[in-house]
Amino acid sequence: MRDPVAQDAAEEASAFSHPAVHPGASLPYGDHPDQVVDFYAPYGGRADAPLVVLLHGGAWRAPYDRGHVTPFADFLARRGLAVANIEYRRGREIPGQRGEAPVAGRWPDTFDDVASALDALPELAAKALPQADARRTVLTGHSAGGHLALWAAARHVLPEGSPWRLPAAPPLRGVVALAPIADLSAAAGLDVCGGAVGQLLGPEEAYEERAAHADPALLLPTGIATVVVQGRRDIVVPQAVGESFVEAAARSGETVGLTLLEEVGHFPLIDPASDACAVVAEEIAQLAW
Repeated sequence: MRDPVAQDAAEEASAFSHPAVHPGASLPYGDHPDQVVDFYAPYGGRADAPLVVLLHGGAWRAPYDRGHVTPFADFLARRGLAVANIEYRRGREIPGQRGEAPVAGRWPDTFDDVASALDALPELAAKALPQADARRTVLTGHSAGGHLALWAAARHVLPEGSPWRLPAAPPLRGVVALAPIADLSAAAGLDVCGGAVGQLLGPEEAYEERAAHADPALLLPTGIATVVVQGRRDIVVPQAVGESFVEAAARSGETVGLTLLEEVGHFPLIDPASDACAVVAEEIAQLAW
């Protein structure tokens, strides 16, 4: 059996080795430079293509932007899907107190951006991707982006008074969450991404109140078809985090699909060179079509 640390390093290097793929169009959803959506048209000029909304990972930290998932966006477009790759504000570049990594996320900016982008998306997509069928929209996201995708699909069950709450469920075909930080409490207990969850939610005195508005495992059931795709050898966001979310869903009376990939770590899910990426595309297509 391969050393898990060496496997993770090799898989990360492969996923990040692909050159960035420029979008066909980019449109802002706000005034900040990070408030932008990149659009990838389906190859072959397919009409009425499903729309895949992509949220990148990177522990909600500034050094990781949407650029690293552009090859994945292009991979989906080559399979006949329209893609909207959303950027959002992330944590500061400078390390936090007593930490070595940049701060994870901004409260409430990160959530403001994801909500605003999703609210603006029908109008933006109509301009940039007129061939896309917004009635067949699937949300997907990797790692921290998987958390944000699950959260965006649960805005109608946010606590009363939340600024992000929707009056009804968003019109989605479903969510495919890729190695998501799906249960913030479980992730914090495992110190996923070096304390990123605590940084995202802020000071200890605010943690519990903010978690009620931000933790997908507390925002169930949603009534929206959801699948978690997870590598069994993921040491970045361990399998236990996704399983904890699936179990929370079951306790709420909702069934969430769980696709476990043998001998797969964290990064192959977004690596066009991997077999795992083809599995992800098929999971998305099954919900979209």
